[in-house]
Amino acid sequence: MALGGATASSGHVGRWHHQLDDGRVQCDLCPRHCRLREGQRAFCFVRERVGDDIVLSAYGRATGFCIDPIEKKPLNHFFPGTSVLSFGTAGCNLGCKFCQNWDISKARAVEALSESATPEQIAEAAERAGCQSVAFTYNDPVIFAEYAIDAAKACRERGIQTVAVTAGYIARAARGEFFGAMDAVNVDLKAFTDSFYAKLCFAALAPVLETLKYLRHETDVWFEVTTLLIPGQNDSRDEVDRLCEWFARELGPGVPLHFTAFHPDYRMTDLPRTPQETLVRARDQAKAHGLQHVYTGNVHDARGQSTYCGSCAGLLIERDWYRLGAYQVDGGRCRHCGAKVPGRFADGAPGSWGPQRRRLTIAAS
Repeated sequence: MALGGATASSGHVGRWHHQLDDGRVQCDLCPRHCRLREGQRAFCFVRERVGDDIVLSAYGRATGFCIDPIEKKPLNHFFPGTSVLSFGTAGCNLGCKFCQNWDISKARAVEALSESATPEQIAEAAERAGCQSVAFTYNDPVIFAEYAIDAAKACRERGIQTVAVTAGYIARAARGEFFGAMDAVNVDLKAFTDSFYAKLCFAALAPVLETLKYLRHETDVWFEVTTLLIPGQNDSRDEVDRLCEWFARELGPGVPLHFTAFHPDYRMTDLPRTPQETLVRARDQAKAHGLQHVYTGNVHDARGQSTYCGSCAGLLIERDWYRLGAYQVDGGRCRHCGAKVPGRFADGAPGSWGPQRRRLTIAAS
């Protein structure tokens, strides 16, 4: 559908697109490969055809900034206990009916982008706030890749880490530059069936699995994986077994896997919350497949949220929601047996940010 009013000055020219013989311009950022005529927007809404280019209208604009615990992303093996400056834009390149951040990701107006900040201002704000990292999250940073990459570069100049929280729905052409700018990634693996992705996300499973294999075998980016278990949709014993079998074979036992609880939202308000027993059962299944670091989320389960050594099973990092207790990691190794712990860990004590969440205003000049 044509949405007029776009001008070259209304956004940032995108990096991944090419012109087709029929005059349309194809976006090469994600597997949708939206083919646009003048004035049309892509599925994600924030990328639009302007002249012979595709422009990112959300560049430099965000729905808000917050300081969170890194474990909320969730990342349990990436500088535990530290704070992360988090922000997102509007729109998304998936259409999940169960979206837990639908007010942001499903926003169909750039007016939802209420705050402005340059990449340099984001890095400066993170440094002033004492944040270990900056996270591109809430909606999928793939759709604002140019903004995220530029912000990541500015952060690296100040020694600040960068995190992408993404569904992994990205095309081969853009993977290298996007993930090359990141220090850590959490990939949201929605389910392990094509039918789920097609019916509930308006997407496909295969590109996400390709992204996961790419991260594991072709980069040194630290990554963890999250699957939201939805009652009656993707939580069967058989599907969890198949997911874990593939995970162990293709990604290896040391990559953390998070099973998190669904709550009714957006267009799936008729389903119940995920029972804690389902998460515990899925965690047990994953452990039976040899996965060493499996977590439960969105429920109170100290055992399921704590980290244990994959070698000796000793308690490494005790967690109660986002509050850390006992900490037995030293130099990235288990203090009980000396085994290397997968992840990125600071020398000495962990961070002490805890469960707090703080809004932050970044005023662009």
